Amino acid sequence: MKPVTAEWVAKAEGDWTTAHREMEAAGSPNFDAACFHAHQCVEKYLKARLAEEGKSLPKTHDLSALLDLLLPLEPKWIRFRQELDVLTDLGIEVRYPGVFAEIEDARRAVETAGEVRQAARRSLGEVP
Repeated sequence: MKPVTAEWVAKAEGDWTTAHREMEAAGSPNFDAACFHAHQCVEKYLKARLAEEGKSLPKTHDLSALLDLLLPLEPKWIRFRQELDVLTDLGIEVRYPGVFAEIEDARRAVETAGEVRQAARRSLGEVP
């Protein structure tokens, strides 16, 4: 694995840990933060996969746009499209007033992140 890829993976794992910590927080879990960090985890894993191939990394938070760049390399990842669209909207919207994630939103976001994380780690030769 290229050093830059390893850095993206490390950052993604930090977001993965934070998303889980928020879901498991006693008292007052922050579901907005869980959704945001789930989104960030996926974004960084998709960028890690692109980086490993030597592709340029667009400055975007749109997970489907990143997926489009990866489909020639990972055609089976098309199965993630619908959930990535949802996660893109949710991960961005919860950062602003007027939108608050519910527990169901956070569970869905973390579940999606887990599926993409596992696929990306497998593709990169990491243990899922």
